[in-house]
Amino acid sequence: MKKFFAQAYIWLLLAILYAPILIIVIFSFTEAKVLGNWTGFSTKLYTSLFSGSVQHSLIDAIQNTLIIALIAAAVSTILGSIAAIGIYSLKGRKKMAINTLNNIPMLNPDIITGISLFLLFVSFGVTQGYATVILAHITFCTPYVVLSVMPRLQQMNPNLYEAALDLGATPGQALRKVLIPEIKPGMISGFILAFTLSIDDFAVTIFNIGTSGLETLSTYIYADARKGGLTPELRPLSTIIFVTVLILLIIINVRSQRAAKKKEVL
Repeated sequence: MKKFFAQAYIWLLLAILYAPILIIVIFSFTEAKVLGNWTGFSTKLYTSLFSGSVQHSLIDAIQNTLIIALIAAAVSTILGSIAAIGIYSLKGRKKMAINTLNNIPMLNPDIITGISLFLLFVSFGVTQGYATVILAHITFCTPYVVLSVMPRLQQMNPNLYEAALDLGATPGQALRKVLIPEIKPGMISGFILAFTLSIDDFAVTIFNIGTSGLETLSTYIYADARKGGLTPELRPLSTIIFVTVLILLIIINVRSQRAAKKKEVL
């Protein structure tokens, strides 16, 4: 009975988590403008999304979101990986203190981070727009990359880097040929996590986007909802984003399992 109730609880929890997403996926295949009103199977919303007949503001918001997310994820992956290597090389209280400081931004509410960065940019007289949003997203995403890379460093043989130096490699060569291949799965996971967080973020973006007319997907949805409804094409767009992220996660998990099996064989 304990096993039955445990499994039932897990399936109930998964149903609660994924039911809203499943509803969006189902109603993305109908023409109804109102979510919940099924008017028959149709792919018109997908056709409208890709044919360019949707509002130009939505297309611009999608483009802005992808550009910001790609830049922020790439930069935060580089910075986070370097920071993780630096933290890993520390010892004792210094390492504990830096780890604590890295965890604070993740535990902080997003709105605190957004307001803090907004006040920082205002105090330095930085004009809000693309640059401030990208910088804010890099600041927001970097600690998560550190958290993704750190376990790979802890699993690595600590003598590999020193062995490479003893064999005549320069620090740069040891970094490129020894450390980076070891932490590469963590870097990929960190990049995907940072990319997803950047696309999803609203609180940090809304405080640093300025008044120049720049919109991301999250701010567009917020403004659209305040008008009394959501653009129907957002349903197929949400479905595509969800399926893409799901496929990426499956590929990463499969590759990780294969790599783990190869290490066991060796």
